[in-house]
Amino acid sequence: MPADPAADLPDPAQLSRRKGWYGYAWGAHAFPTTVTAVFLGPYLTDIARNAAGGENHYLHLAGLSVRAESFYPFAVTAAALLQAAVLPLVGAAADRSGRTRGLLAAAMGLGVVATLLFYTVTGGAYLWGGALFLAASLGYSTANVLANGYLPTLAAPDERDAISSKGWAVGYLGGAVLLTVNLVIYTAHSPLGLSQSHAARVALASAGLWWLVFGTAGVRRLTAGTSRLPQAQRPESGTGYRQLGRTLAALSRNRNALLFLLAYMAYNEGVQTVISFASTYGTKELDLGQSVLASAILVVQFVAFGGALWMGRLAARHGTRRTISGSLVVWIVLLASAFAMTKHAAWQFYVLGCAIGLVLGGTQALSRSLFAQIIPAGQESEYFGLYEVSQNGVAWIGSLTVALAIQFTGSYRLAIISLVAFFVLGLVLLARTDLRTAIRTAGNPVPERL
Repeated sequence: MPADPAADLPDPAQLSRRKGWYGYAWGAHAFPTTVTAVFLGPYLTDIARNAAGGENHYLHLAGLSVRAESFYPFAVTAAALLQAAVLPLVGAAADRSGRTRGLLAAAMGLGVVATLLFYTVTGGAYLWGGALFLAASLGYSTANVLANGYLPTLAAPDERDAISSKGWAVGYLGGAVLLTVNLVIYTAHSPLGLSQSHAARVALASAGLWWLVFGTAGVRRLTAGTSRLPQAQRPESGTGYRQLGRTLAALSRNRNALLFLLAYMAYNEGVQTVISFASTYGTKELDLGQSVLASAILVVQFVAFGGALWMGRLAARHGTRRTISGSLVVWIVLLASAFAMTKHAAWQFYVLGCAIGLVLGGTQALSRSLFAQIIPAGQESEYFGLYEVSQNGVAWIGSLTVALAIQFTGSYRLAIISLVAFFVLGLVLLARTDLRTAIRTAGNPVPERL
């Protein structure tokens, strides 16, 4: 008797949860796209310059003199340190309580409100803008931890690369749609009766509205918790940092899982720094207009949609680790190309953006699905808290590298080329990781292809 093809399909409830997960990604990705990748860095830098009295002037904060151009990189550093302190605790709380969806909604609310309030940042209110960025970043990253915790419950081990890649692809497409609208408004600001700064504030606030509408619709489809174990079978948990210590101790006993996390921390340091400072690099070092930057990053979003799906297929054919390693080699080449770019050469920026788009989504999606394989059952959100710290919470190293380079040399080129070290280190650590052993040690089934 022939097998029933429908027997291998997810049940309707599971399909609904996946759609909710994709829907949340569609809404939330407006923040990293419109806010951090395009508009906030240049806008907040201009606000800091207004407060300082002009270009290459200094702000005086707590007795320190800080170049106005360095304020945004230092704000990114502060946000990363705050996330490093908070995110692992949020994941542990979600696993203990079984109320992941409620915590996700609360974190999204914090991020949405702070993003909407970017509209109020005018004149020289750089401290207000910096405070809102801290709150918005914390809300976005916390929500990301909780949303990622759903991945192990949405797909079997052999499906996770595909599901994770589709989630990233949908997120990039959602971010691209909103960025398209914002680019039109920004480019046509004069006929619309808006100044450039007003158009930038409209774009920033629109990301909060987009996140609210589509994120809420997605969260409603998700289940309350993320654990694959019933409450009675979940690992005993402590409170606060004591539980974080237990998790780190358990992770340290799984040497290969720890090696993978360290590898990810290294190469993702480079990825996150490139994402955060691409538009600032383009405006301040390459002298490109804001419309060129916005349109180039828009192209990145559309290319990344296809790139995430393409790299998911490569992983199915050649293995996840080999595909990630290949993408890291490409990142190194792209950084060298960015260092060599000439001023005012918009076409070079577009070509570089397309190349980044091909590897950006896939690098992130495959890393997420690979990490999901090494999480012990019942500790999904907690481990993804550590993962998010690796993704954003320790990104202060990369942002601090940029900030110090600007502070002491005034050049973004030296900062960009220094990021090569993060990708090389990640490549070396990933090569030394025995992923099959890491997955077996966590008590999970090993996928057919790694």
